[in-house]
Amino acid sequence: MNSLQAEIANRLVQFLDLDKDGRRRFVLEYLLDAGEITVSSLHKAIKERWDGTSRKVVASMLGYIYSKLGIIRAHKKSYRLPTVYVLRENYAYLVRSVLMTSANKS
Repeated sequence: MNSLQAEIANRLVQFLDLDKDGRRRFVLEYLLDAGEITVSSLHKAIKERWDGTSRKVVASMLGYIYSKLGIIRAHKKSYRLPTVYVLRENYAYLVRSVLMTSANKS
């Protein structure tokens, strides 16, 4: 693992350490399973489990993952379409391993 991947792994661990109710873990697992997501699709999935979650919270969490963790990329096909977020292929195994490691700690 190079230094950049080690830094991202450390940030992922810190991100999950702040997870009090499982939402952050759910978002990372959803990214692994779904492939491409939008704020709306993620909000709909989260709202099924945590009813009080606002769309702003979901958008903020995706923005944090995009900017601070750097494991997803964002693109728009058209200015009218919503932004699509995709987990970078070279970080999928890293996310899986951090999720498995943090699950074993609990």
